[in-house]
Amino acid sequence: MLHIVNKSHRQTSSLASCLRLAGDGHALLLIEDGVYAATRSGAASAGLAEAMKRLKVYALQPDLAARGVAATLADGVTAVDYAGFVDLVADHPNNQTWL
Repeated sequence: MLHIVNKSHRQTSSLASCLRLAGDGHALLLIEDGVYAATRSGAASAGLAEAMKRLKVYALQPDLAARGVAATLADGVTAVDYAGFVDLVADHPNNQTWL
């Protein structure tokens, strides 16, 4: 399953809920303000660092760049472009968007 989070972990509890319910082997794509959790400082405070032991985590590169945080991407997070976003959706027939 692919989980998609678009809100900052400081703004809503969407990411925390996602991480609590996502299963082993699932994938997480952070987009829009959700990419703040993919930074070195954000990963620890958002609980993402621990979750990366069981989830594959991706962040949308254009959103990282737009927010000026691309250079601070946390270890273990893979940046993807829009084509990569489409590939993730195609590779995971089950998707959950966390609002």
